[in-house]
Amino acid sequence: MRFGRPHSSEPEINLIPFVDVLLVILIFLMLTTTYGRLTQLDIQLPQADSGLQETKPNEIKVSISSDGRYVVQKVPVNPSDIVALNLALRQAAKDSPQALVIISADAQASHQSVIQVLEAAQKSGLQHITFSAQARTSTTVLP
Repeated sequence: MRFGRPHSSEPEINLIPFVDVLLVILIFLMLTTTYGRLTQLDIQLPQADSGLQETKPNEIKVSISSDGRYVVQKVPVNPSDIVALNLALRQAAKDSPQALVIISADAQASHQSVIQVLEAAQKSGLQHITFSAQARTSTTVLP
């Protein structure tokens, strides 16, 4: 006569301790993770270290003053009229449809005035656009 349990051929795997360990790891990760708030970023705009640039014949220079006045190829344009800006860009690009538009905006110029130049360039069919920056007067080492 046999007393005791019958022997089973399949081993049993107890998952309860495994689940307990995973829950402890999950709680630990939730408590130690830091979450950043993207709405509170401090943004500092970069300055450029560039030398003098050569003037090329297929460039269209657009200058934007701090009060929103535009100058296209040394010709003033009505700042309140985006159609006039569009026509000035088309006239400047009549010789070269693949011209490079260089936007030189004052540091205090509004973002909207720069966007208007970008829109006018897009409507004029000009796809090559860049921004110019003034060289730094003193070298600053950032930490």
